[in-house]
Amino acid sequence: MMCLLKYWLLFLVLVLVAFADCKSRYNRHEIRKIPDGILFGTATASYQVEGAWDEDGKSENIWDRLTHSKPCPVKNCDTGDIADDSYHQYERDVEMMRELGLDFYRFSLSWSRILPTSFPDKINKKGVQYYNNLIDEMLKYNIQPMVTLYHWDLPQKLQDMGGWTNPHVVDWFTDYARIVFELFGDRVKYWFTINEPREVCYEGYGGANFAPAYNLSGYGDYMCAKNLLVAHAKAYHMYKNEFSRTQGGTVGIAASASWFEPKSEKDAEAAEDARQFEWGLYTNPIFSKNGDFPQVVKDRVAAKSFEQGFFRSRLPEFTPEEVELVKGSSDFLGINHYTSKITYRNASITTFPSPSFYDDIEALYDYDFTWETAASSWLKVVPWGFYKLLTKLRTDYDNPPIYITENGFSTRGGLEDDSRIAYYRQYIDAMLDAIDEGSDVRAYTAWSLMDNFEWRQGYTERFGLYEVDYEDPKRTRTARKSAYVYKEIIRSRQLDYHYEPDTTLPITIDDGQ
Repeated sequence: MMCLLKYWLLFLVLVLVAFADCKSRYNRHEIRKIPDGILFGTATASYQVEGAWDEDGKSENIWDRLTHSKPCPVKNCDTGDIADDSYHQYERDVEMMRELGLDFYRFSLSWSRILPTSFPDKINKKGVQYYNNLIDEMLKYNIQPMVTLYHWDLPQKLQDMGGWTNPHVVDWFTDYARIVFELFGDRVKYWFTINEPREVCYEGYGGANFAPAYNLSGYGDYMCAKNLLVAHAKAYHMYKNEFSRTQGGTVGIAASASWFEPKSEKDAEAAEDARQFEWGLYTNPIFSKNGDFPQVVKDRVAAKSFEQGFFRSRLPEFTPEEVELVKGSSDFLGINHYTSKITYRNASITTFPSPSFYDDIEALYDYDFTWETAASSWLKVVPWGFYKLLTKLRTDYDNPPIYITENGFSTRGGLEDDSRIAYYRQYIDAMLDAIDEGSDVRAYTAWSLMDNFEWRQGYTERFGLYEVDYEDPKRTRTARKSAYVYKEIIRSRQLDYHYEPDTTLPITIDDGQ
């Protein structure tokens, strides 16, 4: 009995030591040096900030159509018609970048602003001039543009023909990419083809949360996934074959990736299934050694499809040629990461309709009640999940170059945003732990530069380092406390939990900028 008690005491000590180590790892309070060479920036997206929705020749996109529908599907009937008015205030936007001392700014292009017919037969000169003005203004102050070709705002004309579920979208997207590379590639050296393919396909085609709100889970999302990946690969290879030598840029994709933590040891398989379905569906075909969709996804969807009476799998197959086309079609892996989830399997609970994407996964998600929550109910503060995600990407995909393309925290507004500051510090800390262990992280991007249209939540959830006054026709931008702290991180190349900025002084542009 005494021997058993000793073993239990030893086990308890080991658990407490492990907990203390985990706690110290993600709650350091010493000054921490940031390795040289890591770039720091912020990001936004065209529909979320530009406004001018029907101005100067721009045509309708899928978010224009959704937000103008009745009854209004967005909180407070908000739209992106004006948003932050960045179309007219790009100089102020660049001034904020200078105040922060950014290395880069990641923004997206509006397909329907550049090509109002959706096709290359007509190029909108005024739309092109807006992006030229923004890019040139940034470069004047040595701020590198990182440009996303597609951040969810497909031209409505293409959506009327099926959008990302139509195989012809591969050619439509490649043609659009060619025009963009020709117009801006002499100055843009960092390209992202598509932002968050999982959200494009599941939220827009599988579900009904985002435009175009098809609500065809288990069908539309899988069709979208294949077409999107082939379109990405075609644009990538076109750049490499026709533009890379003269323009010297790099091309990648920005995938969303939450961490899925098993609820217990017996749920390890469920958590891995969730990772493969949620983001492996989009990263595995590009970054794995063998390419193609993850095997567990192929096997599970095929088996369920046949059980459900289908003659073939609901997951479209890549041809051998397409597997090779997509495999390796990225110079780096962009990761948008915000939070983590507890994952488990409970065979006695039927939660999802069959067939559907989540019925295929056969896993349930939850949160730890102790995790701090942002204004967005889904966004929990779990920095160790970020560390685990980066570690898994390093081990599974042979340590690809990684750009953290989005990471951020939402509030309901206000300039004193200590919770956002704590989030950034903890997540950058976790990122540095992964870097110390060998992860090849080359850039970190705070989401976002300023408050913006937060999709179905409208302007009720605020992610910005700068607060935007939507009651003011001028859309005045004001630095939050987090802007001062992020500026100091970039300036000092240090993570200092004790740093307290003097926010009574205006945030200014440093000498030499």
